[in-house]
Amino acid sequence: MYIILVYDIGEKRVAKMLKLCRQYLNWIQNSVFEGEISSVKLQELKGKAKGIMEDQDSLIIFRSGQQKWLKKDILGVERQSIDTFL
Repeated sequence: MYIILVYDIGEKRVAKMLKLCRQYLNWIQNSVFEGEISSVKLQELKGKAKGIMEDQDSLIIFRSGQQKWLKKDILGVERQSIDTFL
């Protein structure tokens, strides 16, 4: 599945969440990630994220079957292209 993950995490935990999410997804903007992920890996990511989060934190995951079903418009500078070159 293809997901977009966004989070709003307390300042003291941001670095931990960033490091965790970068292990599974592509970092595209501050607190925003996207990429292909299996159901098993997604559950693993969610479990580890819950271990970092506190009551006032939030994490939102938008799911799509495939990237081709997601239309994305970018204005300004794209932080990191997720195109794959072989």
